[in-house]
Amino acid sequence: MVSVYALEKLIAETRRLATEFRRTTGQMLPVTGEIARFDAARELDLELLEPRVPGVDAIGKDSRKDRRYQIKGRVIQDEGKAGYRIGQMNPNGDWTHVALVLLDGDFEAFKIYEADRDEILTALSRSSGKRSKRGAMSVAKFEAIGQLVWTRENGLEDEVWSNY
Repeated sequence: MVSVYALEKLIAETRRLATEFRRTTGQMLPVTGEIARFDAARELDLELLEPRVPGVDAIGKDSRKDRRYQIKGRVIQDEGKAGYRIGQMNPNGDWTHVALVLLDGDFEAFKIYEADRDEILTALSRSSGKRSKRGAMSVAKFEAIGQLVWTRENGLEDEVWSNY
């Protein structure tokens, strides 16, 4: 098992390499999900599951105990640009919440949103189109139904912001 310190160093190096690769080639390395898992676990005090369980990346501790998380990540290079999408969510998994980690162009987390299963499934059922049927939604939609629970500037939000 890798120590937390060693993993933190590996993730930092992965951020650096992914940023340099994108700047050099214009392409993204497929590491966003792993970085998002690490950041969500660290910032929200979650325990990552190893071995992995289908549809569940982590379980909550303390104030989040009894929650099972599916963790999604998205690099946002231009916050003013619309159309960013989240990867497919597993509607059949044994998860209770989804954490969405938004990363900047340097693969550093700047916001984390959280939504519960009912909110996600209701939003997906109300959406039309092939993507929503496959469990995908836009970042903007997730921000609208979810709660902002962490920011780079403030850490864990004292009062959870709801967009309802």
